[in-house]
Amino acid sequence: MDIKNKTIEELKEISSEIRKKILDTVSKNGGHLSSPIGAVELIVGMHHVFDKEKDPFIFDVSHQAYAHKILSDREESFSTLRQFGGISGYTKPSESKYDYFIAGHSSTSISLAVGAAKAIKLKEEDRVPVAFIGDGSLSAGMVYEALNELGDKKYHVVIILNDNEMSISKPIGAISKYLSKKMAENSYQRFKKITEKIIDHFPESAAYMAKKMEDWLKLITPGMLFEELGIDYIGPIDGHNMEEVVETLKIAKDFKGPVIVHAQTLKGKGYSKAEGYYENWHGVGPFDLETGEPLKKSNKKNATKLFSDTLYELAKEHKDVVGVTAAMPSGTGLKKCMDEFPDRFWDVAIAEQHAVTSMAALAKEGFKPFVAIYSTFLQRAYDQIIHDTCILKVPVVFAIDRAGIVGEDGETHQGLFDISYLRVVPNITIFAPRDEKSMEYAVKFAYEMKTPCAFRYPRGAFLDSSMYEPKPYELGKSQLLKEGKDILFIGFGNGVGRACETCELLKDKLDPAILDLVFVKPLDESMLLKLSKKYKKWYVFSDSIKKGGVASAILEMLNIYKVKDVNVETFEYEDKFIEHGDTKKVEDSLGILPSQIAQKILNNALK
Repeated sequence: MDIKNKTIEELKEISSEIRKKILDTVSKNGGHLSSPIGAVELIVGMHHVFDKEKDPFIFDVSHQAYAHKILSDREESFSTLRQFGGISGYTKPSESKYDYFIAGHSSTSISLAVGAAKAIKLKEEDRVPVAFIGDGSLSAGMVYEALNELGDKKYHVVIILNDNEMSISKPIGAISKYLSKKMAENSYQRFKKITEKIIDHFPESAAYMAKKMEDWLKLITPGMLFEELGIDYIGPIDGHNMEEVVETLKIAKDFKGPVIVHAQTLKGKGYSKAEGYYENWHGVGPFDLETGEPLKKSNKKNATKLFSDTLYELAKEHKDVVGVTAAMPSGTGLKKCMDEFPDRFWDVAIAEQHAVTSMAALAKEGFKPFVAIYSTFLQRAYDQIIHDTCILKVPVVFAIDRAGIVGEDGETHQGLFDISYLRVVPNITIFAPRDEKSMEYAVKFAYEMKTPCAFRYPRGAFLDSSMYEPKPYELGKSQLLKEGKDILFIGFGNGVGRACETCELLKDKLDPAILDLVFVKPLDESMLLKLSKKYKKWYVFSDSIKKGGVASAILEMLNIYKVKDVNVETFEYEDKFIEHGDTKKVEDSLGILPSQIAQKILNNALK
């Protein structure tokens, strides 16, 4: 959709239509809601002022980029948002040439814009990188690393700061807006540069007073931080006022150096039930547009809720229990503890590295920290896990949520790698609960650990393994759930439920033994060696990548003990990134539904 020559009134109408399209689609498909509909006017203005054919449009996190998708080449396909085989909920260059970079984690946009600006300068091209970033992303340190270089090198980059939760510093009404706007105008910038040259020739006392006057002007505008970093600032502007948005972006486009446009917006704009700061409207499943009620309700407790309830009871009993999350208090289940024990549980915003290192210090001081972070986001703190936690063996607990396939969020969010990237680190213990009761055992066992440990659990409910009663955990000990004949199913975490479902499908043809591995580090070597004498065909079930995963750990152990007559086959994920879509449809495409696995095993048995 080309909107370069549209009038302000036409842009307003387009914004209204886009907002309606997003609401209709998300209510049917699920997805992010409050951020995308709050960012509509800013993105419409961005497409109107800048040139999507040549200017890099770089969205931070990119969950707010739905309007961009509609305005580029995906208006007709937008109804397939987040569906298997449909368009992604995030920017994705393989989907469209108008998506400059893939994004799903926050605080990368300004670094990308700096890199793009360097390339544009080297190639002597007439292009302007435009970074679109939310105020929440400013809580991550990577942003300031990029701003620091940008302010020094003075590349022409336009940063649109979508402030939808809080002002960076409190603006002082109309005077602040007026001064900010005037400071952005070419006449002011020319005056500023001339004045600076003149001041350099002033007597010392006069120069001092002149500089103090400029500092005072900065103090009554909310752009002081950015100005001090060497980046010009415009704002705050009303991010829903189309005329103001367009006028300001045109000014920013004409700058010769880096500039931040600070726009204040309302999350959920245009849908009253989601307007304001309501975390439950950030990401939603399908819902009724009239009532706002979800269309699907599950009676099963999800793993996050189980963790939350167990940790809450543990924290009530033990005052040394503390915890942290990185901008996901509800998502990780830590909010319950934060509400009850605000001095012991913290949300440090999008700062996973800081979260881990700060908890390492608390562990050193005698507390028992639980770090609750999604598998995909824990990757961002890998150095801190190694350097600040495991070398010193401080007893930090990593509660890894969303392990395995997470469905519609796709490649950037799938929790595939945590076993592989943690298993190589010395001094850490890795285990996984498989059901409601074993989650309770996992949290309590983690509390007793005197060294670093991590346990993982899936998004949503555990697969059913309730026919076998779990037992309290012992370090490095597996649990043999069922004896059998000829073949052995080894499950880890949610993989135990998949093994049980597969076993049930095969019950009239084969009789597998089932082992809940419980620990992937350390392995229960004595149990595995014992089972190797009876069962010569092993099948591994785990929601993790094959390389460095559970089967890899088992094969390494068998090789050490020179066990040559056991054949190990794994149903872990292949060496590729897994795309978005309904989890069952994704699993079907990967051939790992219990019915598909059962058929493969049966075909092997008949060979």
